[in-house]
Amino acid sequence: MTEELADKLRGWAERYNNPRYFAEDPIAFPRRFAQMMTTTQPTLGFEGGEWRPSLQDIEIAAVFSAHFAWGRRAMIIRDCSRLFDEMMWRPYDYVMAGDWRNDNTSIHRTIKWSEVAAICKRLKEFYSADGAASRGRSLEELSTGQMRTQIFGQKSDPKAANKKIWMMRRWMVRNDGLVDLGLWKDSSPKDLIIPLDVHVYRQADALGLTTRRSKDFTTASEITDQFKEIFPEDPVKGDFALFGYGVTHA
Repeated sequence: MTEELADKLRGWAERYNNPRYFAEDPIAFPRRFAQMMTTTQPTLGFEGGEWRPSLQDIEIAAVFSAHFAWGRRAMIIRDCSRLFDEMMWRPYDYVMAGDWRNDNTSIHRTIKWSEVAAICKRLKEFYSADGAASRGRSLEELSTGQMRTQIFGQKSDPKAANKKIWMMRRWMVRNDGLVDLGLWKDSSPKDLIIPLDVHVYRQADALGLTTRRSKDFTTASEITDQFKEIFPEDPVKGDFALFGYGVTHA
């Protein structure tokens, strides 16, 4: 990587790692619950008592917001809002109650309510491990491969880029107090991988950050390694640089 390109990437990352660019972004939903968790003014619960979101509420919001994160932003925001309306904005209680909407109507593009219900079922099983529901368990303990199979219900695939899982992990791990939430304290930003989808791939390819043609884990790792040259302690900060390149070259 040339120093000129490195300087551009640093500049885009610094400029676009800013909440004002992500107000209408899927991260807005777990961020809303995170802000409610830390506010000094609890919200009202179903029966009028005080209620404050837990880490698990935020994790569940992040699971579904990342799962819905494909397509136009406005459509993602609309459909996430519909989902959390169904949950009455109490994700953990909704999951643990077990009374999930379960039909073949689409909630977001090809994602049906029955798929949402299946994810809720697996989330309930995770949080209810050892026979008792406990707000002490966190999805942070799962590897990316385990998240893929145990939560999203997909077949194991070591070659998969797992974009939505790495996106969720970025939200939950990075902790610079700006866009991401930094609530998973036992994980390091150094170990994150760029969330790779077709748009990120095109931007990285245009910048010469990868020579590969497959949009798989190896390519995501190659792009991440390029950013380690610039941000050795926080390579996924490069995700904001790629966002910035996309904005400035739209």
